[in-house]
Amino acid sequence: MRLLFTILVSLCLIAGCDNSENSIQPISNDKLLIIAHRGASAFAPEHTMTAYEIAHQADVDYIEIDLQMTKDGVLVAMHDEKVDRTTDGLGFVKEYTLEELKQLNAGKWFNETYPDLANKEFEQEKVPTLEEIFVQFGDDVNYYIELKSPRIYKGMEEKLFSLLKKYDLLGEDHTLPKVIVESFNEDTLTKFHTLEPTLPLVQLFSFKEKAALSHLDYERLQTYASGIGVNLKSVDQEFIHEAQLNGLQVHLYSIKTENEMKNAIHLDANGVFVDNPILSELQ
Repeated sequence: MRLLFTILVSLCLIAGCDNSENSIQPISNDKLLIIAHRGASAFAPEHTMTAYEIAHQADVDYIEIDLQMTKDGVLVAMHDEKVDRTTDGLGFVKEYTLEELKQLNAGKWFNETYPDLANKEFEQEKVPTLEEIFVQFGDDVNYYIELKSPRIYKGMEEKLFSLLKKYDLLGEDHTLPKVIVESFNEDTLTKFHTLEPTLPLVQLFSFKEKAALSHLDYERLQTYASGIGVNLKSVDQEFIHEAQLNGLQVHLYSIKTENEMKNAIHLDANGVFVDNPILSELQ
């Protein structure tokens, strides 16, 4: 039965699910993609160079980077709109210039929250810019980038596109796409699809109850998205197979335990966001 399903999915992807008028970049369907959620955030302060380096050494398929933007228009790696949770500062990222943001400590909070994992070196961490991450890792890693809160950051999409071009990260000559862009905001993804039609995009969803998408939802998604990102607890195998038969990969977030990882594998997901890259060994 699973073999038959795999064949059906492959045929659907080849045929473009009757949506050939749009050039949607496929994502490899050959393996379960391991995406380091905010870097190796189980071992080091999220969205820091150390967290990304640990994920890189663990040989994950992608490192995930959430983007916010400073007062002076610089893209930086941070999940929240406010700096309060992951630095020793207070207030919104958009209220800080980059110079001001760089004065904040981005690692001390981790030592205080997780004393068993505390490391004095974490207290040297600063909030990295996206460009610094590109300079550090270049072509050695694949990037899974989320545009956070694009409604409050004018020109965010263009700034990301410009940096991807500057560091030659838009090429298609790789086994896996070098970059995947994700967002909960459909408008920002369709805008990015206009900027770069060949870049794979993932539409994020957070379902409060059982995950479900209509025929019209799938028709709309097929015009710009290569996949969807969905919260693990909301999905079942039927939903995942339906999305795949509509030409969309399904990436599940966020996997924190062995049982959740085993469940994601059982559900036939295409990718998982993991805090702990070691969970990839359960494949």
